[in-house]
Amino acid sequence: MASEFEKNSTNMYVEQSPKGLENGQVQRNIDDDGREKRTGTVLTASAHIITAVIGSGVLSLAWAMAQLGWVAGPVILFLFSFITYFTSTLLTDCYRFPGPDSGKRNYSYMEVVRSHLGGFKVQLCGIAQYGNLVGITIGYTITASISMKAVVRSNCFHKEGHQASCIVSNYPYMVIFAIIQIILSQIQNFHKLSWLSMLAAVMSFAYSLIGLGLSIAKVAGVGHHVKTSLTGTIVGVDVSASQKVWRCLQSIGDIAFAYAFATILIDIQDTLRSPPPENKAMKRASLVGVFTTTLFYVLCGTIGYAAFGNNAPGNFLTGFGFYEPFWLIDFANVCIAIHLIGAYQVFCQPIYSFVEGRCIEKWPENKFIKSQHDINIPWLGVYNLSYFRMIWRTIYVIVTAIIAMIFPFFNAILGLIGAASFYPLTVYFPIEMHIAQRKIPKYSFKWIWLHILSWACLVVSLVAAAGSIEGLIQDLKTYKPFKPQDHD
Repeated sequence: MASEFEKNSTNMYVEQSPKGLENGQVQRNIDDDGREKRTGTVLTASAHIITAVIGSGVLSLAWAMAQLGWVAGPVILFLFSFITYFTSTLLTDCYRFPGPDSGKRNYSYMEVVRSHLGGFKVQLCGIAQYGNLVGITIGYTITASISMKAVVRSNCFHKEGHQASCIVSNYPYMVIFAIIQIILSQIQNFHKLSWLSMLAAVMSFAYSLIGLGLSIAKVAGVGHHVKTSLTGTIVGVDVSASQKVWRCLQSIGDIAFAYAFATILIDIQDTLRSPPPENKAMKRASLVGVFTTTLFYVLCGTIGYAAFGNNAPGNFLTGFGFYEPFWLIDFANVCIAIHLIGAYQVFCQPIYSFVEGRCIEKWPENKFIKSQHDINIPWLGVYNLSYFRMIWRTIYVIVTAIIAMIFPFFNAILGLIGAASFYPLTVYFPIEMHIAQRKIPKYSFKWIWLHILSWACLVVSLVAAAGSIEGLIQDLKTYKPFKPQDHD
C-alpha cells in the first residue's frame, strides 16, 4: 500500500481518446483530468450515502437502545450523527489538492491522505480503510444470509406455530448471496453503480418503514406491557453488572457502525459532475444522507425499544420480535437482502479499484491484466469484459463468503467493525488533513478543540471495540460450527 495508482489510472483514461485530443476537438465526454465525464449529482451521491449508511445497523438499534436506555441512547445517536456530518464536511474539502475548489483530484481516500499528510500515515490509512471495507463486506454477507433464511423461518413459524424450532442453516444463503455478488461484481466501477444504489436505497426505506410500522402497531396493541427505563437493562434483573458494561460498550460500536460511510466518501465524491464544485455538492449530499438516516435511526431505535423493552432482540426483523403478518415480515427481509446486495457493491468497489490499479501499475505490459474485450449485450449496450477483473473479483467474493461462514455473528461483528473504523477514518484523518490544509497554528483555540474532539472519539472507539470483542468471545464459546444455528 506504499504507493497508489494515481498516475497510471489517469493515463488509462487519457489514452482512451488520443485522436480527439491531437486534432484539438472538444472532448465533451472527457473531464479536466482526462477521465470519462462524471455525471453524478447530489441525488445520486445521497443515494450512495443512504445505501451505505441505512443498512443492517438500523436493525440492531432497538437492542442498542435497550442497553443504553432512554437518555444515553438518543444522546449517543445524535452525537455520532453530528460528528459524522462535521468530519465529512472536512473530508469533502480534501478531494482536491491544494485547495478545496480547484487543484489536482484525488481518486481515493489514500490519495487524499498522501496529498495532505504523506509519510507513514498513508499506509495507516490504507490498512484502516481497506481492512474496514473487507470487514463490512463480510458483515453484509452474514446479515443478508440471516435475512434470507428469516423468510423460510417466518413461513415455518406461520405453519408450525411460534414454539416450533424452525432451525435453518445460514450456509446455503451465503452461497446464494455470493453467486449474486460474483455476477454484480463485474460492474466495472462506481460510475456504473448508480442504478443499483437507487434500488438499494428504496429497499432500505422500505424495510425501515415496515419495522417502524410494526413497532408502532405493537406499542399501540391491546395489553402491551414491556419494561423500559432511563438507563436501559437493569443490573440484577435483566443482566449482570459485567454484562451491562460490555453490552453498553458493544451498543456504542453498533451505533458507530450505523454511521460508517467515510470509507467510501471520496469514491462517491469522485462521481460528481462539476460545476458546481464537488465539495459543495458533496456537503449537500452528506447533509441529506446524515439527516435522513438519523431521523430513521431515532424513530426505529426509540419506537423499537418502546415495542420490545429491555428484551429487544439483536435484530428486530430477523430475530422474530414479530411473527405476524408473516407475509409482511417476508417482504421486509427480502428488501433487506436486496439492499445488502447493493450495499456490498458500494463498499467493495473501492477495493476492486485499488487492487486493479496497483496491478496495472506493477505490470503495465501484462496483456492478461490490461486486455479488455467488447461484448455487445442486447438492450444494455457494449460491455468491456476483462478476464483478470472477472477472475480476481470472483475469488474475492468467494473468500469473504468463506470467512462469513466461519464467523456468522451479527451484533458483535457490527460493533467491532464500527469501533475499528470510526476513529481513524471518520475522525482522525479528516481532522488532521483539515489542520494541514488550513494551516491552523499549533496550540491555537481551534487546533486545541479539534484535538480534544479527536482524542475523545479515540477513547469511545477503544471502549466500544473492547465491548465488541467480549461479545464476540461469548459468541465463540457457544458456537458450534457447521451446524444449523441462529445468530440473529
